[in-house]
Amino acid sequence: MSGVCHGTLGELYQGPLRAGAEPDIAVVSFPVDRHSWVHFTPGADAPNRLPLGEKSATATRLFLEHFGLTLPPGRWSAHSDLRVGVGMASSTADIVATLRCLFRLFALPYNTDVVLGILAAIERADSVFLNEFALYLSGRHRVIRRLGTDIGFHTAYITEPGTVDTAAVTGLLLKHYRRHGEEYERCLTDLLKGFASGDPAAVARAATASATLSQNVLPKATFDSMLAHRERFGAEGVFVAHTGCLIGYLFPTRLDADLKSDLSAYFHSLGHQCSFAQGGYG
Repeated sequence: MSGVCHGTLGELYQGPLRAGAEPDIAVVSFPVDRHSWVHFTPGADAPNRLPLGEKSATATRLFLEHFGLTLPPGRWSAHSDLRVGVGMASSTADIVATLRCLFRLFALPYNTDVVLGILAAIERADSVFLNEFALYLSGRHRVIRRLGTDIGFHTAYITEPGTVDTAAVTGLLLKHYRRHGEEYERCLTDLLKGFASGDPAAVARAATASATLSQNVLPKATFDSMLAHRERFGAEGVFVAHTGCLIGYLFPTRLDADLKSDLSAYFHSLGHQCSFAQGGYG
C-alpha cells in the first residue's frame, strides 16, 4: 500500500487573516508537482521504524489509537522530492502521505477531519491534505475558504542558503503583521478576487505584493534583483516561501527551451542553480 502527498513552493499569501491586534496567521499555500511517498509492504516481520522521522511516527500512533487498530507485520519505506526546511511543506507532506497510506492499508475512506485532528496534535501545517487551493489558518488548522483548482502557473525558482525555524520567528511575524495589517488586508482581498474570477494575472500580482511585504521581516537576498528583471523574462509575478528560502517567478504558460536557458543564466549569475516546476492546478 502507498500514500502520496504533494508539497509546496512556499505560499501565494502569508499574513494576517484580517487586520487587528491579535492576528491569526493565514496562508494560501502554492502546491507543486513534487511529492512525498510512503509505502507499507505486508510481510512476516514486525514493522520497522518509519524512516521519515518522529512526526510521521507520531501520526501513525495517533491514527491507530483513533481507530483502535494495530499495525500488521510488514515493512515501511519512503521517498521524497521535497527539500527539508526551505518552504516545501516537507514535514506536513510526509505526515499526510503516511496517513493516506494507512487509510488505504486498512481500507478506510480518507477522512479530512481525522487528518486535521492529527496534524493539530503535531505541528503548524500547510493545506497539502487538500487537492485544491485554500485559505487556511495554519496554527488553528482551519480551512477558511476553498479556492478551487482553476489557477495554475509554470515556475522558475531557486533556494537561497539556510533554513528558517517557523516557530522561532512567529513572534516577529505577528509584530510585523500588526504593523502592516491594512496592507495585508488589501493584498488578501485582491488575491481572493483573483481566485474568484479565475484571473491568474491578478493572483500573481497579489502574490508579488505578499512577497514584497515579507521583505520587511524575512527578506530574500535575490528579491530586489528578481523583481527588477520580472518584465524582462515575461513573468507575471514573484512568489516566495515566506518563512523559508524559496523564491521564484510565476509564468502563465509553459517555458520554452530558450527562456529556460536565459533564466538559468540569470540565476547562475546570482550564484544559484534554478529549477522548473508546475505549480497549482489549472
